[in-house]
Amino acid sequence: MSAMRVDAKVVMLGKESVGKTSLVERYVHHRFLVGPYQNVSPAALRFVASEESQSCRVTTIGAAFVAKPIQVADRVITLGIWDTAGSERYEAMSRIYYRGARAAVVCYDLTDSSSFQRARFWVKELQNCEEHCKIYVCGTKSDLIEGERALRQVDFHDAQDFAEDVGAQYFETSSKTGKNVDELFQKVAEDFSSSAFQLLSEETGVDLGQKKDSYFYSCCHGN
Repeated sequence: MSAMRVDAKVVMLGKESVGKTSLVERYVHHRFLVGPYQNVSPAALRFVASEESQSCRVTTIGAAFVAKPIQVADRVITLGIWDTAGSERYEAMSRIYYRGARAAVVCYDLTDSSSFQRARFWVKELQNCEEHCKIYVCGTKSDLIEGERALRQVDFHDAQDFAEDVGAQYFETSSKTGKNVDELFQKVAEDFSSSAFQLLSEETGVDLGQKKDSYFYSCCHGN
């Protein structure tokens, strides 16, 4: 495959097992795989390129990366999505991956109140360290509470109020059914394309055909 240019760096943050990887898998490959996932590959680099979805995936220590083009009006925006490991032992590495991000999807499990507290932590981190990063708060596994409302541990209005207080967009999604998944990433791309993200000029986009300072090389770079 030829090199793929990334327009917008997007980072996925949240406690382990909240469903970050499932969210990315549903969006990129339109599938739901039973986890759990751990983005902690012992190899320095592993990648899979997919012609069908026009995407590529890199797995490295503490995160996985996938580039996905998306149509916004008459423009194609390529989202470079960093899916970080949720374990606290990889917290320092997560800071490396969200550095310079223009969008962050902060996830929590609707059936786990402790994961919502962890989401609050990541939002505060982003506000302190990445002031130009637009935040999207995402409650995952909505299919579980639709089947049994008693399983919900985070009130919808509490989560929505929190998102509004921090200037974030709020979504409740299901990777199993696909509910609101495409809408979430479409909104990220649209916001990037709009004046809200003009801080990132055409010249500062990332070309994955170029070797970068980090220890991964382009997943879309031909051999």
